[in-house]
Amino acid sequence: MNPSANPPVNPSAHQPPQLAPVNGIELCYEIFGDASAEPMLLIMGLGAQMIHWDDEFCRQLAARGFRVIRFDNRDIGKSSKLTGGKRLGALELLKLRFLKIPVAAPYRLHDMAQDAVGLMDALGIASAHLVGASMGGMIAQEVAITFPRRVRSLTSIMSTTGNPKIPPATREATAVLMAPPPTTKEEYFTRFVQTWKILRVGSFPEDEALDRSRAERTYERGLNPAGVARQLRAILASGSRKERLASVTAPTLVIHGTVDPLVRPEGGQDTAASIPGAKLLMIEGMGHALPIPMWPEIIDAIDQHAHAAAAKARH
Repeated sequence: MNPSANPPVNPSAHQPPQLAPVNGIELCYEIFGDASAEPMLLIMGLGAQMIHWDDEFCRQLAARGFRVIRFDNRDIGKSSKLTGGKRLGALELLKLRFLKIPVAAPYRLHDMAQDAVGLMDALGIASAHLVGASMGGMIAQEVAITFPRRVRSLTSIMSTTGNPKIPPATREATAVLMAPPPTTKEEYFTRFVQTWKILRVGSFPEDEALDRSRAERTYERGLNPAGVARQLRAILASGSRKERLASVTAPTLVIHGTVDPLVRPEGGQDTAASIPGAKLLMIEGMGHALPIPMWPEIIDAIDQHAHAAAAKARH
């Protein structure tokens, strides 16, 4: 690595959460790392607040020379709450699956992609490295399709193309997704622990030790079950991106767990196969989560991919 190509950055620089007016709503965002570093936008998944990009995960990425920006998607955390759209019922899901009757939705993934680009506009960022997890990967893909000039590199983690031929989630993971919202704080904490045990697949003591405090922090920032239902509708109403992904020009890395119960491994394989030149990293024993023991491999992969894209863009 040429040291002169990467000026020293201050990875400990940190801007606390702020609100930005974006696309007719407000998004809550937070920045880790030096203002002069390569901008990297982290996009979270369905019903997941920005703090699901763990603070330490963000700090470690910032230490690799990135200006790391995480944010709450619309309808979650401290970002604007929208209205409309009922909880999805079994009948609607059956119609979608077997009769291909689309689900109605107050907004779609395209709108959420416009939110991400709008946040970049608000921060004066012409283009960034996009890293999306689960639904966040779908949103990042949509940005790469629709706003190609805004994307320095794309990393799609535990996500999919929306291709209906991909095997569905396991019964256990589907039950987690479709369960009615908890009615009390304690019920929420219990559900949080159960949910992550199912999604992580297997035993991860370091993460399990943090589940309670993570649940408390999420609860304190505010829950919005109706918003989660609208986000799910957005995914299901947006259809498949498979054909359109052939137009993606951003250097792409796809990361997926071999035992993901929610977005099956085939979802990652299909994403990589659909994007020209995409690299695929399958992580052995990883479910639908970013467990602490797997951070070194994940962070190394994101770091190498984004810096390689940046170096190529300079030449």
